[in-house]
Amino acid sequence: MAKVELTPLRTWDDFFPGSERFSKPDVKDLAKWNNRVVSNLLYYQTNYLALAVVVFLVVGFLNPLGMFTAMVVVSAIFMGSVWAGENRAAISDFKRQNPTAFVIAVMVASYVVISMLGSVMVFMSAITVPLTLIFAHASFRLRNMKNKLENKIEGAGLKRSPMGILLEALGQQEESIQKIQNFLESKLKE
Repeated sequence: MAKVELTPLRTWDDFFPGSERFSKPDVKDLAKWNNRVVSNLLYYQTNYLALAVVVFLVVGFLNPLGMFTAMVVVSAIFMGSVWAGENRAAISDFKRQNPTAFVIAVMVASYVVISMLGSVMVFMSAITVPLTLIFAHASFRLRNMKNKLENKIEGAGLKRSPMGILLEALGQQEESIQKIQNFLESKLKE
């Protein structure tokens, strides 16, 4: 297995090149849209991390206790959902069949717990704003050839990244990995 490596920080011209490299996603083809989002999450993960860190720092300076509470709650719910997805058959099946709904359920559960603790605005600004910006960029940014190549390398297991591990834990890469595995197995049989 390949060691985990953080992808390089992409240049501003690559990350935000201009309107010609952005396009509205095809909302009627959810598989294609999901593929675009996952590909961009893998390719621009370091840029997305930098964006999230900037927002976290700003919110953390404005409300440190609320920020800490939000981080603990989201981490606990995420870890609990990953554990449940691996150890409970019904949850594992739901995660495999409805990966987007599973992610939304984790986010909603985080929101509910944080609202009970009184840190809703911190959650909204520190977690939702970066996630919204990241999701919007990943949805609208068209992939380039380098992006597609990097994703194939990661999908084949030749390279591992933190975002790849996170997406795998959320059940977002299982289908593409399964396709690659089936292709390789069919070639070995020939």
